[in-house]
Amino acid sequence: MNETMALLLNHRSIRKFTDQALTREQVETIIAAGQAASSSSNVQAYSVIAVTEEPLKAELARLSGNQAYVYSCPVFLVWCADLSRLKAAAQQHRAGQETYEGSMENLIVATVDTALAAQNAAVAAESLGLGIVYIGGIRNQIAEVASLLGLPELVYPVFGMCVGYPDQQPVLRPRLPQQAVLHWNGYDASGSGKHVERYDEIMSAYLRERTGGAKDTPWSELMADKLAQPSRMHMASFLRERGFGTK
Repeated sequence: MNETMALLLNHRSIRKFTDQALTREQVETIIAAGQAASSSSNVQAYSVIAVTEEPLKAELARLSGNQAYVYSCPVFLVWCADLSRLKAAAQQHRAGQETYEGSMENLIVATVDTALAAQNAAVAAESLGLGIVYIGGIRNQIAEVASLLGLPELVYPVFGMCVGYPDQQPVLRPRLPQQAVLHWNGYDASGSGKHVERYDEIMSAYLRERTGGAKDTPWSELMADKLAQPSRMHMASFLRERGFGTK
């Protein structure tokens, strides 16, 4: 165990922040750490919008499902997969030649690049004594978010991230047993049911403690409920309209 391992293993989502502001230097340092993340073929296919203006944060909070912490955090980072720079490079150096910036593969590359950079930034923020929470709700009304932020073609918001000084200390959320996710030399599903059954017991106990006995639904049932409900079914058409996944 070392400092880095302790930091990673102590991660928890923070949804309540103090009024203390972040400096521009802090934000730039966090993004620099994000930029140091691995990137497929060095394409660096992402952009980040740092939102600090209160009216803009308020509108993004509304569009993200009325999540109050989007407004109350000092800085809200919108992490965007961005293939527009690659298209511009192709037009500069391969004018008149067919290019594939909008391919499904490049959509995957850009999305993965964005996630890698964001997680680097999240760890960097936590190392500075800050807290973060990812906001997938930014995709609830993604077309409106894209318009609000002036995103061009071949750019889409993957998720948001609240950043600020924590004003809470939530308990750690248990994760699946490692045996459920770590496979050696090939996928082994033989013990999957047993591991999930054990995790159901752990998560039920966690929820009972966290909610004072109000909830104790097993993890597998929560996941079944989630999959039984359509979620953001507009994403496929939105991405195609923005030029992604066209080849």
